[in-house]
Amino acid sequence: MISIQNITKNFDNNIAVNNLSLEIKNGEIYGLLGSNGAGKSTTINILLGFLKPDEGFATINGIDTTSDFISARKHIGYISENVSLYPYLSGLENLDYFCKLSGKTLGQNKLHKLLRECGLENGVHNKRIEYYSKGMRQKVGIAIALAKEASVYLLDEPASGLDPLASNELSIMLKKLSKDNAAILMASHDIFRVRETCNRIGIIKKGELVKEMNTSDVSTKELEKIYIDYIQN
Repeated sequence: MISIQNITKNFDNNIAVNNLSLEIKNGEIYGLLGSNGAGKSTTINILLGFLKPDEGFATINGIDTTSDFISARKHIGYISENVSLYPYLSGLENLDYFCKLSGKTLGQNKLHKLLRECGLENGVHNKRIEYYSKGMRQKVGIAIALAKEASVYLLDEPASGLDPLASNELSIMLKKLSKDNAAILMASHDIFRVRETCNRIGIIKKGELVKEMNTSDVSTKELEKIYIDYIQN
């Protein structure tokens, strides 16, 4: 479970997150919609323990992300917009390395299977990352997060660089994780992908949560209009 309680974060007197509260239960996918600079990444970095809030607190499965971020991160699978991988290692070797860093040693068959599930065919598994496109690197990053078999997933623009088919496959994977009782927070400005993937949606503007809704209550077209109205006004 992800819990954010009255969090405020300032940078040089600029408010990045303003009195934000969210709760994402196990089995739920929550989409946090907002433009660049709205506070999405700051929120995720607080949940990861990289930033300390000026006010309020956040917990992952009841663990405070500021005072005990090391324990909290053990429960988290994280997918960023720009995945940092070792260019001179292959996709398979990167996956194996990051799995071992998290304390998991997986056999070659399992590693290959994870990469295939994330949309990478066998023929590229042993190619060095320096020859991968951004979308291919993103798929390796998704595989690294899935390999952790976490109970909480945090995603910051996860579909960045993915083609429509891969984006759809990502949505399917996230829905499967939610059925396995994971709590998922996806920060994005991709209205269509959020509408197709999430159970609940929140719109964040200048660090404030200005609107929440159930996905089942709005069409993609209606969500687009609501989003534009809030962002422009």
